[in-house]
Formats: sequence, structure tokens, C-alpha cells
Amino acid sequence: MKRRNRILISLAVVIILLLVVGYAAGGAVVYNRLSLVSANCPNFSAEQLENSPAAFTTVTGSDTDVQPYQMATFQTVDFPSREDNVNINAWYVPAQDVDETTAPAVILVHGVNSCKRSASILMPAGMLNKAGFNVLMIDLRNHGDSQVVDGRYAAGTVEYRDVLGAWDWLVNEKGFAPEKIGLFGTSLGAATVLIAMGEEPRVAATWEDSSYADINNVIDAELARNGFPTVLSSASVMMGKVISSRDVTARSPLATIAKLDGRPLFITHGTADTRLSVQYAYDLIAAAEAEGAAVGSWIVEGSTHVGAMFDHPAEYEQKLVSFFTTSIGG
Repeated sequence: MKRRNRILISLAVVIILLLVVGYAAGGAVVYNRLSLVSANCPNFSAEQLENSPAAFTTVTGSDTDVQPYQMATFQTVDFPSREDNVNINAWYVPAQDVDETTAPAVILVHGVNSCKRSASILMPAGMLNKAGFNVLMIDLRNHGDSQVVDGRYAAGTVEYRDVLGAWDWLVNEKGFAPEKIGLFGTSLGAATVLIAMGEEPRVAATWEDSSYADINNVIDAELARNGFPTVLSSASVMMGKVISSRDVTARSPLATIAKLDGRPLFITHGTADTRLSVQYAYDLIAAAEAEGAAVGSWIVEGSTHVGAMFDHPAEYEQKLVSFFTTSIGG
């Protein structure tokens, strides 16, 4: 009987070890599949790759006239991210028809596997620039023309340092007062600027378009969207710590809300977004209202992911310019 018990215990231990190893291996597969990105705008057409502030000519899938948002004069600049000194590449466009040194500035941040050449960055940048704002469009690490560190993204939990590096450059190199600098982001960029706002209490105001809210919810949603069982959520987070020494649950846009301390925030999201659910916007708005935050919102009926600016460009421009004029000056 004792020998039989020892055999059963040994079998149980082997089975448990196999399950643990299998769970970890599944987490590694998920992490590698969902965290890898490519620089240089991998999903862009040849025409889109030619986009720049001065030569912005195309919006895929839209007949929006982009000529009013072209910016003839721009500078290509580089600066280090905050803390880890990753090289960040950006386009800086001085304000039109006003004194650059007295005009406010907005940092604009793109989504995953995108870059500063995206129409969803160039178009709002043009809206702001012709309204008298300096604009700084950055490439996040591992994207566009910025430094490739490991070819992965971390849902904004590391990339926020790139945004704060841009903020530092505007303050220290260009001489802007912190209260005259705002943040703008779409998708991953929206989550990233929200996290950056939470980490830097001197960020004056933020506009986010189509962000996620709670990191654990979006991990489950991403697993389901890519055909993985959500039971692997914890394993993928664990393997992210092992493979990349990153804890993507350490920060999230939703947690940022408690750190706003009265600073203005604007949230916009389309009801037809199948990439990041509009529910995330409702969650952020509810959290902000519960905190008594200065939050404005625009839930756009029928718009898809980051689609409101193309579906309703005039209204988007009016709301965007009004928000930053009120919050950081104009």
C-alpha cells in the first residue's frame, strides 16, 4: 500500500509539473504573439509612408480633404526618453502666424504598429497648428524612426517614458512652461498619454481618443480577439516579466484617473469600435466623475476605432481646439 501511495504521489507531482510547464509555455506563446511590433509603420501603404506634415495627402478609406491640415514648415528632432534614455524621433511644427515662444504646445502620440506618419496624428496636429498651437508628433520606441529596443510594446506602461521625454524636451530645450503643454493620443497612444499624465503631475491637460481603461480587462479582450483562451491571461503577464522584465499590470489608464487632481481630461470614442470597446470610455468617464475630475467627453455614434476625426472633421476640430484653448491657452 505504501509503495502504491508513493507511486500515486509521484504521478500527481509529475502531472502538476507538466501542467505548470504547459501553462507557462502557453503564456510565453501568447506574450510573444501579442507583444511583438514592427518599426517603420508595417501596415502602411507606399503612399502613406510618404506622409509628412508638409506632404500629407492620403487618408485610407476616407475622402476627407486633408489639404487644410498640411503644415509647410517642420523640423525633425531627436531626444531621449525619460529615465531609460531611449532615442525618440519626432516632428516639431512651430505655431502658424503667432509667436512660437508664447503659443502653447501639444504632444501627439500614435497607436500600436503605427507612427507619426499616421493620418490620425497628422490631421489633429494640423487642426491644432493652424489654430495657433506648436505641435510635436513623436514615434514611440520600437515604432517609426525611434530606437528599436526589443521590438515589443508594453501597452503604454513603458512607452509613457517616451511621452515624458518629449515633455522634458519642450520644457528644457524649447523653454515652454509646463502649464502650456498638453498631450494628445490615439489608441495605444491614448493609453500612453493617460499613464504619462498620471506619472507627471505637471502635465496640464490630455485629450485621449479610443483608449483602453483597465489593463486586465484589455488583456482578456486581446486574448479572446486573437483566439487564445482567457485562462492564459495570468500566464502571459507572468511570462512578460520573465522574458522582458516588464509588468504590464503595473500601470493603467483607469488607475491614472485618481491622480488627475483637477487637471482637464477629454475622452472620445466611437460606438462602433471593434478594436477597443466603447465600454472603456464609459469606464474612464465614470471613474473621472466619481473622482470629481474635470472631464469632458464625446461618444460618437457609429464611428469605428479612431474614426470620429474622419467622420466628423469639423466638429472634431472645434472640440479639440476648444479643449486645448481652454486648458492650456491659445
